[in-house]
Amino acid sequence: MADIINDIKNKYKKGNILTKYIFINIAVFLLLFVLTLIRKLAGLEVDIESYVAIPSGLQMLIYRPWTLITYIFVHFEIFHILFNMLFLYWFGQLFLMYFTPKNFGSLYILGGLGGAVLYLLIYNLIPYFSAQEATMVGASASAMAIMFGVAFYVPDLHINMLFVGRIKILYVAITLFIMDLLFFGLGENLGGHISHIGGAAVGYAFAKMYISGKDITRWMSNVIDRTVNLFKPSPKKKMTVKPGGKNETDYEYNQRRARQTEEIDAILDKIKASGYSSLSKDEKKKLFDASKN
Repeated sequence: MADIINDIKNKYKKGNILTKYIFINIAVFLLLFVLTLIRKLAGLEVDIESYVAIPSGLQMLIYRPWTLITYIFVHFEIFHILFNMLFLYWFGQLFLMYFTPKNFGSLYILGGLGGAVLYLLIYNLIPYFSAQEATMVGASASAMAIMFGVAFYVPDLHINMLFVGRIKILYVAITLFIMDLLFFGLGENLGGHISHIGGAAVGYAFAKMYISGKDITRWMSNVIDRTVNLFKPSPKKKMTVKPGGKNETDYEYNQRRARQTEEIDAILDKIKASGYSSLSKDEKKKLFDASKN
């Protein structure tokens, strides 16, 4: 058993951002499955879903604001998580061919937030929906954002579809979007169709802004980095002499290198969007200096 756990840990550590997000979704699914089983066996009257699913009512959301994030990692049914993870895997691989891991991680979160915002607006502004109480879980809004991000960035990209053959990814994205519009307000998965539209809108905005040279995920990447750093152990402030004779602690050195990496990433994003000629002299110098390290 210990070997299996260690093997899973190693695969998680060595995997890319897509693999890590899929692992997180599966881990949350298994944890909730175990907790639900324990609740049933113990006869406890605890509604686990209400603590991790996003509620349609704003009053409840005020008391559980974390559900804006947790819901995009939560699944309670095996076919729900299976379909969402396959969808995320297929289009996530394509996305990472054109964008950075940070773009992926941040757009996943932003797509989920976009789906949540539209879901809350619809359920609180339209009388037909506001009369109902509902909750929503699932990574589908985030997966839609990823798919729309790559579909509208490289609309001529062809993919192979079962029973269809080679088809432009743009046509697949538009077809799914139309289907969500047609089923809007029908069936049991009302929240799902609404969130899909919200996630798709975020993915579309990301692609169009990225083409124009603006990365709307950058601020979210900074938020994620700061949040992750909060849980890292405090570095030892050992004074060392770094290359170039500059005296600084290990912490100061790591912080400086992190800032330089962010600057280089931003320059590379600019080259990808607008070409090398769009760089300023200062940006070209930073890129040249970085290539020598």
